[in-house]
Amino acid sequence: MGMREDLIAACVERPQVLQPADWPVPRGYANGMMAQGRLIVTGGVVGWDTQGTFAAGFIPQVRLTLENIVAILAEGGAGPQHLVRLTWYVTDLGAYKSGLRDLGRAYRDVIGAHYPAMALVQVAGLVEDEALVEIEATAVVGREAPR
Repeated sequence: MGMREDLIAACVERPQVLQPADWPVPRGYANGMMAQGRLIVTGGVVGWDTQGTFAAGFIPQVRLTLENIVAILAEGGAGPQHLVRLTWYVTDLGAYKSGLRDLGRAYRDVIGAHYPAMALVQVAGLVEDEALVEIEATAVVGREAPR
């Protein structure tokens, strides 16, 4: 089997990071991911609880947003390890940058040491006025290996 076939076979169970050998290794995200299986996508998920009450502050909203994503993934039989992409929308890039240490801790507490492909965009506002962050997630649940 060639290298590409080995990667495809390996991603039957878990998404694989795609990292060109001569590129700098990103910190906290992947440049690309490859996976086979059932696709799970979320809409824009925000940091509110089951009563629609927002967490107070940027980092608490990020944590609750990630917890909400994990809850949605669980409904589809997936977990954080199946994430292949996260697209973040934030209303204040300064809050994101100044909170990176606490944000990283919250991320690892909820998602673990799994870093899918990510993009982050600052936006003028979100549909929910109290929302400081909204995240879309894409996950792939691997198929059983061929018998």
